[in-house]
Amino acid sequence: MVEFAERKRWLFFGLPFTFTKYIVKEDMITIDAGFLRKVENDCYMYKVQDVEHTASLLERIFGLGTVACYTGDTTHPKLLLTHIRNSRTIKDFILRQSEEARRKRRTVNMLDIGSDELEDGGLS
Repeated sequence: MVEFAERKRWLFFGLPFTFTKYIVKEDMITIDAGFLRKVENDCYMYKVQDVEHTASLLERIFGLGTVACYTGDTTHPKLLLTHIRNSRTIKDFILRQSEEARRKRRTVNMLDIGSDELEDGGLS
């Protein structure tokens, strides 16, 4: 089983002096945050609809990046894995595993493109 465990890092020198840990497994993403008050949030892979990778100039200098996961989850519709190492590898992993998880659960993401035209009789 493939698993990534990364810590949120300071942008300055990429030091891991924060109390946020990201765990990305084949079936779910877990965000474990906090020191005095621990908050653990999970999101199943099949709920991830799209993934975005961004890296500012400072993040690129220190080998970091930010991964944004757009999900169908109610608590976190946009999961941010901020200032992490191996961000591009993790983004690719999440994209592949989310597609595989949707295939396993037989859930399909349908887009409504131009259906209004067909209902109104615009195209026959």
